[in-house]
Amino acid sequence: MNSLCAPRIEARVRKRIAGSICVLGIFLLAGCTVGPNYKRPAAEVPPAYKEVGDWKTAQPNDQNLSGNWWEIFQDSQLNALEAEVNVSNQNLKAAEAQYTQARAALRYQRADYYPTVAVAPSATRNSYSSNRQPHSAQFSGVTFTDLQIPFELSYQVDLWGRVRRTVESYRDQAQASAADLAAVNLSMHAQLALDYFQARTLDAEEQLLNSTVKQYEQALELIENRFAGGLASDLEVQQARTQLETTRAQAIDVGVARAQYEHAVAVLIGKPPASFSLAPLPLTAPPPPIPLGLPSELLERRPDIAASERLMASANAQIGVAKAAYYPLVNLAAAGGFESGSITTLISGPSILWSAGPSALFTIFDAGRRRAASDQAIAAYNQTVANYRQTVLTGFQQVEDNVAALRILEHEAQVQDRAVAAAQKYLELADTRYKGGVTSYLEVTTAQSAALSDEVTAVNILGRRMVNAVTLVQALGGGWDRSSLPARPECCGKLTSSSK
Repeated sequence: MNSLCAPRIEARVRKRIAGSICVLGIFLLAGCTVGPNYKRPAAEVPPAYKEVGDWKTAQPNDQNLSGNWWEIFQDSQLNALEAEVNVSNQNLKAAEAQYTQARAALRYQRADYYPTVAVAPSATRNSYSSNRQPHSAQFSGVTFTDLQIPFELSYQVDLWGRVRRTVESYRDQAQASAADLAAVNLSMHAQLALDYFQARTLDAEEQLLNSTVKQYEQALELIENRFAGGLASDLEVQQARTQLETTRAQAIDVGVARAQYEHAVAVLIGKPPASFSLAPLPLTAPPPPIPLGLPSELLERRPDIAASERLMASANAQIGVAKAAYYPLVNLAAAGGFESGSITTLISGPSILWSAGPSALFTIFDAGRRRAASDQAIAAYNQTVANYRQTVLTGFQQVEDNVAALRILEHEAQVQDRAVAAAQKYLELADTRYKGGVTSYLEVTTAQSAALSDEVTAVNILGRRMVNAVTLVQALGGGWDRSSLPARPECCGKLTSSSK
């Protein structure tokens, strides 16, 4: 009997389910998406960079920034260190984990596109009390087994686009997180280059000071010999010794900052400072020309601008989520399964149970809660617009600052080179005059101080030029491009090599 009834009952169930699916399809087709569609607000973009002046930058066909932008400095030691950042830098790993979280949050929200199906099997042994009120002889002391395999299906129809806007918002946030990851990547590589060139600048300064110490040692030996021969006074000996020991102290003092930069490099490549050492390599060459591009390209090349723009798009989608709250929620629910007192008859036609039907929730009065949520979403969007435009302005400022610094420092380096040459000539003349007995040794020490000061200044100017070259590359986005952002981070969110 059960085997004959089961096919007919199961056919009716399939018919009911098919009907529910048809109703669901009609709801989806009739659905709309409330809230404003996103359009990127305009930001003021200058036609050209103001501070370029007569400074010659690299032409587009000469050399372009790429993902491995540090290679333009043609420093093999720097290249090797930069390669370790992608592997071992902990800040970069934290940013990658944050991006993975954003992708997971997006997938979590996308699950609302689909119905939720749950099953809750149970097996119970029940006994009615003989003293149960109202008293019934039919159930008095009855003991029975109840086996159930119930299935539940629930689905909230996205008639007004609440789910679609929510997914859109989280997708934009995931893209913003990908841009944040690229920004951290750029920052870590740039910081490594900055620390590296600072260390090399100190290497050059230490080399200069040590070389000067040797010259001063020779000068002191000469004066001591002259003093022994009665040709020089003890005052001159002490002047030479003071000059020597002061310069020795300066050379030793360089080691403090140099050690700190070495430790900073070690941390950036994920190593304890105790297990890393940076070989001395005095800085000698000026920075290479940096290709600037057009100001309009900066909006597509800086990851922080891209992140700010994606957060703006996310906030715009949240306005649609808030607007959808003004409309009723429509739910489709269905339940079914099997229930029997015996395992042998559990999976059979007579044991089938089911129910299905839609429901709707209308909010009639909420004391202005939805209006407040909508106003909050609009204000949050306006805040992201202001943040985006400020980020753009800051980007232009950073480019202009570093272009101006490089241009001015290049001119200063040329003037300082002439100062160094003049100081050397002054020192040679003072030394000749002293050996000829025309002047005192004080004139020599004055010339020595001037020459050393000018040479140290020249070294520091070269170091500042390298630092500004790195910060200019960072301000330009370091070869990153907005096209590196994953279009669908929920399913194919692996970043390209230019952003990793």
